[in-house]
Parts: sequence; C-alpha cells; structure tokens
Amino acid sequence: MTWTIPNILTALRLLAAPALALMFLYFHRPFADWAALILFIMAAVTDWFDGHLARTWKQETKLGAMLDPIADKAMVVIALMVIVGYSSMSPWLVLPATVILFREVFVSGLREFLGDVAGTLKVTQLAKWKTTAQMVAIAILFAQGVFEHYLGMSAFGMDQAMFQSILDGQEEDVLGLRWKYTGMIWSGDIGLVLLWVAAALTLITGFDYFRKALPLLREDR
Repeated sequence: MTWTIPNILTALRLLAAPALALMFLYFHRPFADWAALILFIMAAVTDWFDGHLARTWKQETKLGAMLDPIADKAMVVIALMVIVGYSSMSPWLVLPATVILFREVFVSGLREFLGDVAGTLKVTQLAKWKTTAQMVAIAILFAQGVFEHYLGMSAFGMDQAMFQSILDGQEEDVLGLRWKYTGMIWSGDIGLVLLWVAAALTLITGFDYFRKALPLLREDR
C-alpha cells in the first residue's frame, strides 16, 4: 500500500464519518451540531482536494481508488442517519434519506458482484452532481440544527406567548430571535428541498448504472 498525501486525506475523511455520530454522544447540542457541521464541511472539501492532488501529482493508486467511494458513502450514510435521528423535520427527511441509502447499498452490492468488471462503468457527470447535491443538502441541514438549538438556548426561560410576541414584533427583540428563527426556517427548507433533489438524482444515476450493468449480468457471459 502507498500512503501518499491524497490517500491520507481520503483515510481521514473515512474516519471522520463515524466521528459525526460521536459528536452527538460526547457533546451537548448545539455544540454537537457545530462540531458535526465543521467536520462534515472539512470532509467534503477534502473529497475534492484529495482527488485533485492525486491527479495533479500523478499519485492515483489502487488504495485511493478503493477508499474514496467508501469514504464518500460512509460520510453520506452516517450523516443522514444522524440528521434523521436528531432533526425535528425527520418525518419529511425519511423518504429522500431512504432513497439515497437504498441506492448506495444497491449499487455497492452490484459493484461487489461485478468485481473487476465494475471498473468499466465510468462515473458520469450527473453522478458527480448527485454527490455535490447530497453534500450541500446535508451541510445545510446540519446548519439548521445549529439554528434550531441556538434559538432554543436564546429563548430558554420564555413562555410560548412571550416568544410568539417577539416573533410578531410586539416585544423588543433584544436577542435577535426573529432573525435566528427566520434563518432556521429558511435553512431547513432549503436543505430539505436540496435533499429531495439529491434523492431524485440518486434514483436517476442508480437506474442508469443498473441499465449499463445489465449486459454484464447475462447468463451467457
């Protein structure tokens, strides 16, 4: 095995995936949301950075080719699990998250069955957009968790009537709750819409991959 800088970055991204869940075991919210958001963004950046360095420095290796898709899938799957488990919007997140998880498991199983032949099925541009949409949606949903629980801390000790009067503009907003509440709503809506877009792209690319793999699954091969 060759441990180049791109491979080390990929391995660190793989280790960051379970660390997302650990943030919510060892930190209270919203600090766990902050830590998960920062960790996820750093991992998403290395996803582009390690591939760019490997191509630029001509350090593409079999180890990197194996670890890279595993790290991507682990990061997305664990992040979705955490978001669905801790988000107040979880009923609306379940379906797109299920679609994404199903596709990743299905395609991974198909790749494993095809073995070396799977390497002939190239990653399409649409699949790259799918990954980008997933990463952006998940980052925004983590940010929504930050807004939601920071808002809850700011409003701690207020009864519902007083909190509502601040949102309605009837009370002085000394803590900036209206701005935070608006940010929470907008970030949640944008993240949810992007996750549904990512789920749609996931379905399309999964079907395209299966269609291209069908000739390789013929009994006469």
